[in-house]
Amino acid sequence: MYAYKIDKSLVFLAPIFYYFSNSKYHLFKYIYKERYFSKGSGYVLRPDPLKKGDKVGYIAPAGPIVRERLEGAINALECLGLKVVLGKSCTLKHGYLAGKDNLRADDINEMFQNKDIKAVYALRGGYGCARLLDKINFTAIKENPKALFGYSDITMLHIAINQRCNMITYHAPMPATELYEGADKFTLNSLKKMIFAHDLKGNIYNPRNKEIKCIVEGKARGNLIGGNLSIICSSLGTENEIDTRNKILFIEEIGEEPYKVDRMLLQLVQAGKINDCAGIIFGYFSSCEPSNPNQSLTISEVIKELIKPCGKPIIAGVACGHSLPSLTLPMGVEVVIDSKNKNIKII
Repeated sequence: MYAYKIDKSLVFLAPIFYYFSNSKYHLFKYIYKERYFSKGSGYVLRPDPLKKGDKVGYIAPAGPIVRERLEGAINALECLGLKVVLGKSCTLKHGYLAGKDNLRADDINEMFQNKDIKAVYALRGGYGCARLLDKINFTAIKENPKALFGYSDITMLHIAINQRCNMITYHAPMPATELYEGADKFTLNSLKKMIFAHDLKGNIYNPRNKEIKCIVEGKARGNLIGGNLSIICSSLGTENEIDTRNKILFIEEIGEEPYKVDRMLLQLVQAGKINDCAGIIFGYFSSCEPSNPNQSLTISEVIKELIKPCGKPIIAGVACGHSLPSLTLPMGVEVVIDSKNKNIKII
């Protein structure tokens, strides 16, 4: 569902234009360029797709990158016909951070306000995005909508921008963790679609050799939100707490023992986040096998014991997260999940 936009100052007219775009007045379909996806009674903005020759700003808002990976990380997007502009944080190290907080936040603010930059891409995750939230100019981001790509610790930026700017972002593999060595065809095709396609509508498919599993049958519709489980939980009780009401909650994780996943999922249950959501998508739980299998539950058992009783439509095994091949998911778009038929569709 789309509304089309003539000028940013006329966003409030989007519902009227949407009505005419579905009537005999098809002229509106050709006047607008920017697209708005439905979001309940409002609209969520999708920043303009990129075209070859556009400049993409690289940032390191969390951990420092491995210097030896920088050349491959730059080449990963240049091979797609894009130009890379490095932020100051991309080559810095401050303990487990890519530079001090003010500098990393300035990188984000400058990339969004720079008119020559058409998208912003986090080189890697790690830890540190939460330390920047009070330093990021979200008003400027809303006034200069650009695609943000990344995942893992970048989940904190996805949640904040989705909710505070009403704008789509992209849960995507990152240049300095996956793409620098070259990625598989499935991963690249999914990423390229989200970077360049003008129309995102349609089904989201797993790789052929990876089966989506139905945990609870049913259909659910809502805006996609979420990301890394640890980061989602760390948002609780803060100004940027994740809002799951009537939304489709996506969850993935890496390197956590099942009992730790149990603790975090239980926190979401007890905080009302599972009850509030319309449906749930579980992605990769990479390297989350128990160190002592004889004294542990599995991730599947934890999900069935803690999350299945909520009765919401739930699917698992979606190829997205800390493994390859991986989907790029547009966070904030409206999706429908049909768990019985193991289907996800952007509408």
